[in-house]
Amino acid sequence: MTTIDDTRIGRPDEAAEPDAEITIAFENNKYASLVFGHYDQNLAKIERRLKIASFANGNHVTLKGKSEACEHARRVLEALYERIAKGQTVAIGDVDGAIEESARQRSLFPDAEPARGAFEQIITRKRGLVRARNAAQDQYLRALKRYELVFGSGPAGTGKTWLAVGHAVQLMEQGAVERLILSRPAVEAGERLGFLPGDMRDKVDPYLRPIYDALHDFMDSRMVERGMQTGLIEVAPLAFMRGRTLSRACVLLDEAQNATSMQMKMFLTRLGEGSRMIVTGDPSQTDLPPGQTSGLSEAIGLLSEIDSVGRVTFSEGDVVRHDLVRQIVGAYDRAARARNPRT
Repeated sequence: MTTIDDTRIGRPDEAAEPDAEITIAFENNKYASLVFGHYDQNLAKIERRLKIASFANGNHVTLKGKSEACEHARRVLEALYERIAKGQTVAIGDVDGAIEESARQRSLFPDAEPARGAFEQIITRKRGLVRARNAAQDQYLRALKRYELVFGSGPAGTGKTWLAVGHAVQLMEQGAVERLILSRPAVEAGERLGFLPGDMRDKVDPYLRPIYDALHDFMDSRMVERGMQTGLIEVAPLAFMRGRTLSRACVLLDEAQNATSMQMKMFLTRLGEGSRMIVTGDPSQTDLPPGQTSGLSEAIGLLSEIDSVGRVTFSEGDVVRHDLVRQIVGAYDRAARARNPRT
């Protein structure tokens, strides 16, 4: 696929790691331009993340920097080229994922060329193949495939809800479940539901909009509407789950930090035969009244000793939404630790 000219820069007796220069030539010019990105934005991302310099010319790219970093960048570029050659698209976020995946693979196989596909993936008809972009997402997808009940907690922008919806759609398309039930607590943001215009669906739709958005990412709009009309897909507030037994379904509770202790117990006990349940949320962003216990934090603690329950905790470094989001989350976390040194 590529030809490589590897030239070392610097004296062999230098104590520090010598600099390296690697030139890669891709066979297909069109694929190479897609690898480099619009105005070489993918190369710029790799430069910032791995602290190297890159120089693109046609289907060639030259990498300069520390030897290990250049080798890392080479593996990333070749992995992206391989994806494009298979007909997959490469967005700027996929570059971050390839960087993380390559680093993970290299740590597993330090003395050999790493095998492809170390990170877990999901496949849906509309979206195609979606691969985890970091180790936490990889752990999350593996837990979703292994456990019937999974808790995913952590800051905004880590892909908790989006990946959970994608996994749920995959399960339905594979026939592993018969329906999807997607829910959120309807916690008022300064208003009461009764004062909002429209019928009950109009009143609760604003609270469930993020779930609708994720659903349309993985399914055609026509299929989503048909599924909601036939009952294959149900999007409902958490309060509507009371008294039900949910069998042969994939059930997602999003923004679970806003569920009370009793609501969480009610929801978890809806799990029926052949069902999967996913609970996601950010314990640091609860909208419950002061002094009220978050059902998410309590449930994670109470069920921590049950081996058949999956638990994945995301951190600030796992944010994939935007570089600024990671920095914003980090700033708020540092401020919270400064206010409460014991936490």
